[in-house]
Parts: sequence; structure tokens; C-alpha cells
Amino acid sequence: MAMSPAVPRSSAPPRWQDYVQLLKPRVMSLVIFTAITGLICANAPINPVLAGVAIFCIAVGAGASAAFNMWYDADIDAKMRRTRARPVPAGKVQGADALAMGVVLSLFSVMLLGMTTNWLAAGLLAFTIFFYAVVYTMWLKRSTPQNIVIGGLAGALPPVIGWAAATGTAPLNAWLLCAIIFMWTPPHFWALSLYTSEDYQKAGVPMMPVTAGAASTRKQILIYSLLFVPLCIVPAFTGLGGMTYLAVAALGGLVFLMLAWRVFRSRAGETGGQRNDDGLYDVKASSKDARNLFAFSILYLTLLFATLLAEHLLDLPAVGVFS
Repeated sequence: MAMSPAVPRSSAPPRWQDYVQLLKPRVMSLVIFTAITGLICANAPINPVLAGVAIFCIAVGAGASAAFNMWYDADIDAKMRRTRARPVPAGKVQGADALAMGVVLSLFSVMLLGMTTNWLAAGLLAFTIFFYAVVYTMWLKRSTPQNIVIGGLAGALPPVIGWAAATGTAPLNAWLLCAIIFMWTPPHFWALSLYTSEDYQKAGVPMMPVTAGAASTRKQILIYSLLFVPLCIVPAFTGLGGMTYLAVAALGGLVFLMLAWRVFRSRAGETGGQRNDDGLYDVKASSKDARNLFAFSILYLTLLFATLLAEHLLDLPAVGVFS
């Protein structure tokens, strides 16, 4: 097992903000949002305090996964513009401290979730942490271009955990929410990797554009998009979503497919198409189509889950021909 490399140690003591950054708060916000959606869509009575504790535990578990990731990936993070300012490669927090934080937060979140809600939810949270920290970070990320496809399961499980926390079960509709995020991940992340492939190449990470080339990656984005968009419409026919959701999924899906087609027809990721600086959205002209798909994919997923959340909070009728 690779250990974190020697990194320059800052003369200043770590700030509390540095430890917050170890938790990847932007990623955590998406985890919290999708977990809340799963919990609410379960339509089960749950004490508000226990619901809050459940979401808190899921958020802490996500933070634990991030701390493990930053500890183990410090060597490659230091080589990439997008990640070199993270606390461990920047020398603000020592790798051993990040590892200890991950262990403590993992145990705390899983045990608290199990004792306050149920052990199915706790078991799913433990599996999610293990899958992200060990299966994805330590194995898949450095060994296969399918890393983000298989590893995407970790980011897709929070709505199932939220649903299980509310009901003690994980029915088909909970796994449907998981499947949507799982299928969303490859076109979303590969669009980003098309204009950050230079970073991955320097770090030796076998991301799809590095191993298969930009043209193959653009084709894979289109294929996954063609599978992803119809899947997003399915909840409208399982009793999970209503007419508003159906409209958002269908219209947004058309935009998603249009952007994916433009990426497929573009030269995004070709030589000379890398971005100029550390930002996620400032790219050269040849990669703008990939940038646009990446940005819209975040909006589309947010709209899908926000619509489901609103429909269930407002108790709007579902389409549900199979409900």
C-alpha cells in the first residue's frame, strides 16, 4: 500500500479551515443533498431529530472518505494543478493526521447512524466509505480507465442510505436514485477529464483520455449519455416522480443529449486543447463543448433531485403506472 509522499511541511500550524478542506465540502454538499432526497422520497414517518442525525452521519462519512482519499492520493495530487493546493500536498496538514481523521470520522459516523436509526443504513454507509477509500482510491483509480465508472458507485449510494435510514429498507426506487447518479458520473467526469487530461497524464492516472485517447472518450460520453437520459425518465413511471419531474427529466435530457452530441463532434481533449489555468471552467476554444457538458451535467442532476424533493414535500401526485 502506497503511503503519502514527503511533502513540504508548513512552518505555520494547521488551521481549522485546512481540516475542513480535507472533508471536500463541495462534494459533501452533493452527498447531503442526494441523501436528503432519498430520505424524503421514502415517504416514511421519521423523527426530525433522528432525520437530522442521519444526514449528519452520512455527511461525516463522506468527509471521512475524502480524508482517506487526500491521505492516499497526496503524491498524485501534488502533480495536478486542480489538486496541488489541497491541504496534504500543500504541506498544511500531515498525511498521518488526514489518515487519523478518516479513521475516527468513519467509526463515529457508522456507529452513530446504526445506534440512532438502523444497521442497514449504517452498513451501507460503512460499505460506501470502504468502497471509496479502498476500492476506488487505492485500487481502481491507479489501475484502470474504468476507475470512474466502477468507483462512481460510492457517490451514488447516499440516497439509498438516506432511504434506508428512514425505513430500514432499500426498495427498487431507492436503487433507481442510485442508478441515476451512477450513470451520470461517467459523462460528467469524462467531460472534465477531456480538458484536464494533461494533469492526469503527468500524475500517471489512467483516466480514459490518457489511455484510450480523446476521440474514444468523446464516443464513450455519447454512449453513456444515451443510456443515462432515458434512465432519468423512469422514476416518473415507478411512482417516484410526477408530471413536473417528467417534464424536467425529458426537457433537461434533450439538452444533455444535445451537449453530449456536440462533445462527440468536437475536438475536445485533442492536443492543444487543455485549459490555461487552475480553474474548472476556463478552457481553450476546442474544449468549450466539454466544459459546457460538465457544467450542465451538475445543473441537470441538481434539477432532477430538487424536483423529486419538491414533489414529495408538497405531496404532488405521481405518474406511477407501475407504482
